[in-house]
Amino acid sequence: MLREVLLLWCSAARWSLQAPTARQASNDELPSLKFNANGTFQISVFSDMHFGQYESSTGPEQDRNTVRVIGDVLDFDPPELVVLNGDLINGDTTWEHNSTHYIDQIVAPIIQRNLTWASTYGNHDHSYYMDGDDILKREQMWTGARTQKMVDTETSGTTNYYLLVYSADCSDDSCSPTLVLYFFDSRGGFYREGVAQENWVDTSVVTWFNETKASLFKKYDKMIPSLAFVHVPINATWAIQTEAGPKPHYQPGINDEPAVAQQGEGWCSNNSLYETCNYGGQDVPFMEALVSTTGLMGLFYGHDHGQSWCYKWDSLLPGMTVAGNGINLCYGQHSGYGGYGDWIRGARQIVVTESKLKDLAFDTHIRLESGEVVGAVSLNSTFNTDYYPATPNQLTYMDKVSGGNVDVFLSESSAPGLHSKIGRGMPAALSYLAIWMIVVWILF
Repeated sequence: MLREVLLLWCSAARWSLQAPTARQASNDELPSLKFNANGTFQISVFSDMHFGQYESSTGPEQDRNTVRVIGDVLDFDPPELVVLNGDLINGDTTWEHNSTHYIDQIVAPIIQRNLTWASTYGNHDHSYYMDGDDILKREQMWTGARTQKMVDTETSGTTNYYLLVYSADCSDDSCSPTLVLYFFDSRGGFYREGVAQENWVDTSVVTWFNETKASLFKKYDKMIPSLAFVHVPINATWAIQTEAGPKPHYQPGINDEPAVAQQGEGWCSNNSLYETCNYGGQDVPFMEALVSTTGLMGLFYGHDHGQSWCYKWDSLLPGMTVAGNGINLCYGQHSGYGGYGDWIRGARQIVVTESKLKDLAFDTHIRLESGEVVGAVSLNSTFNTDYYPATPNQLTYMDKVSGGNVDVFLSESSAPGLHSKIGRGMPAALSYLAIWMIVVWILF
């Protein structure tokens, strides 16, 4: 009898680790996003997962490891909201019959923890066999999806929308929101016909953004603090890296790629795509809208896998026509085992507390797949001048993940040859170990 019970338990455990079956869900009546009882609203941001790369070889193992990363990070740092910040799927290496099905794997660890999520789409999410609308339709099959499309023009992309966050003691939506979250589609990649798609936030979206800001101010008769998410960085990020230069103890994070990519990269000023053009200035209207937004505390993006720093953009940088107003610009952490690079995987955590909102300040850190916290900073009025520990440049490799452990190596730029073995997260590791021991007992 005991053996039969254990067999059933093993079967159920194995099933629970797989992606659930997709079905049409109704997300119109999801409960409002709220600060918790402690006055905190935490966001876990996963970027550049690239599911579906190398489908016929290492891809499935890459995806399994990325699912592990998502689940472990969420266990280490449970949030109120998960943000999937672009390049969810490696669309240029998938096919029409299965491209969007990778969403099921991505959201499985989120659903299993009864969490809710919102997405932006990146350049790899727009490709020959799928577009943003296809991914959105698949996301909406799952209860908990808050991803929307509020701008519908031929060139707007898909994930342009906002979400409102309320205080814990708000009983219904008649309360004034405490925080606004804006999401933007930076597009790129390809249209389904195979034509290259523009890689910047479209002007129709900028118009919507400006109108939405004005509408919210009129409705609630006050400035509401806000945060924004987009996949491809704005030109100010390139200027910061090449002109100002993030400093390890003042803007801690990985800075391991020269000349980061940006919106408008490779496009000429007349919106023609030629390899002779480095940047056409197409994101200037978007940047102008950002710096004119009172209370916008930060813009978060991914795209460049070897970057994870934040910088307070508070001046006119060389080569730019738009001056910063103090908005914090932050990279995430490369979250997926898909995509280029072996930088240690993880997710940026954004911790907003109601007590700090009056000063338009909040905290952020990177939670790594090893469980370690790096790059913890307070994005307040003195950020850029406050001193912090530098972030080590660590690497992880798929063939060094086994038995519930992740081997973490320091890159040559940190300390050649040094490495350490770090546990993956006790709850997950013990679960897998228990299943293995019981299977061995049954078979032998």
